[in-house]
Amino acid sequence: MRTKVKADYVIGYENEKHILLKNSEIVYEGDTILYVGPSFPKTVDATIDMGNAILSPGFIDLNALGDIDHDSIHTEQPKHMQANLLWSKEYYDNGPKEFFSAEEEAFKSLYAYAQLVLNGTTTAMPITSVFYKRWAETLEELEAAAQHAEKLGLRIYLGPSYQGGMRIVSEDGEITVAFNEKEGQAGLERAVQFIQKYDGASGGLIRGMLAPERIETQTPTLLQQTKAYSKELGVPIRLHAAQGKFEYDYITKTYGKTPIGYLYDLDFLDQNTAIPHCTFTSESVGDTNIYGSDLELLKETQPTIIHCPLIIGRHGTALKSFAAYKEKEIPLAIGTDTFPPDMFMNIRTASMLSRIVNEGKMENSRFRDIFYAATIGGADFLGRPDLGRLSPGAKADFIAIDLSGFHIGPIDDPFITMCMAATGRDVVLSIINGKIVMKDRQLPGINLDDLKKRAQSYFQKLKESYLERDYQHLGQTKLFAKGL
Repeated sequence: MRTKVKADYVIGYENEKHILLKNSEIVYEGDTILYVGPSFPKTVDATIDMGNAILSPGFIDLNALGDIDHDSIHTEQPKHMQANLLWSKEYYDNGPKEFFSAEEEAFKSLYAYAQLVLNGTTTAMPITSVFYKRWAETLEELEAAAQHAEKLGLRIYLGPSYQGGMRIVSEDGEITVAFNEKEGQAGLERAVQFIQKYDGASGGLIRGMLAPERIETQTPTLLQQTKAYSKELGVPIRLHAAQGKFEYDYITKTYGKTPIGYLYDLDFLDQNTAIPHCTFTSESVGDTNIYGSDLELLKETQPTIIHCPLIIGRHGTALKSFAAYKEKEIPLAIGTDTFPPDMFMNIRTASMLSRIVNEGKMENSRFRDIFYAATIGGADFLGRPDLGRLSPGAKADFIAIDLSGFHIGPIDDPFITMCMAATGRDVVLSIINGKIVMKDRQLPGINLDDLKKRAQSYFQKLKESYLERDYQHLGQTKLFAKGL
């Protein structure tokens, strides 16, 4: 079946750049785009007219939240109480446990993936928290996640997380890492098992990936084994690194190197590795005289940095800077990593943070630079020249952003207006692999009101789990920050 979707504006792709086309259309057949331009010369079987809208490549979110967000608990927690939200040594010694049933753990990914589709993500690489886990993700919950992604029609890169250690807090409030290499090995084996079973499932919409948790909770052996399996299985790796002061201090003290330098010496950094955040480098900390230049190591090895500007901005940090990484030709992609998984909010925030860090300079900090990272940057990391762009031969993965709302304001340059004023709630159509997966803010076969009620119950239980892990046992009234 040949389908035409037309709108007042289309973000096409020519000569390795996004371009804005007026009064244009996209024609696709099956899962592939046939034509992008003003007037398709042949007949079609169906036409969808989106009117005053922009047709855009769908977003590629490489650090997409795959569960119920806990950041509303963490984001305004006073600095002196942040350790209370981690695992206490007492809790760890007594034996951590699963707080949720298998059914509840299966539910969380359905809720999260529905959020992603509604906000215009067409390709996701999810991440979930391990705060409330017995140790890391289970095979069963990832299998449920794969089923939910297939039901929603979401293109997804999946693999259960694993780790060889956990940050814990002693009775005096000191944070350290307790290691359990047996758990780490078991987790890696689960990840390999999942990839062998699901990589290429759902007609290729489900692909495998390796998701070791934070760098400080991995042993060198586990990281080396991860790299070996990545090469053997032909799947990408995502590892959180250079993302916080504790981690930076822990790695430099333990190994005498920055997190980036440590990974470099393990031969871990390459084009098949993605690093979310990467805000704590020798440059940003001011340690280049001790450890040399992390940015030069990144430039040499070419891992992709997954910039998550909204959530790091909430916590008072910034990439230093998006423009600097781009100027160094270090690959960049975007992740949302929180609710709402709104890429427009992240585009605006990334642009603002980069300009602030660079004293107001806009070069390499424009909306178009961030948009490129949120589309082509993600596709390049995944090795997918058929994603992130609207051009003949690419996959039919695209969204429509409604520009008719009063809040959008007057339209000058439609792309700039969209980036300044639109939100994920203005996405009114999503087509993935040639299938309509969302139209008019509705997901076929999904009751959003029911999902919202179930998510609230899940969150309340998640919040209660902190009380058991708190090293001071402060109780709910003292533990959680109040808004007013």
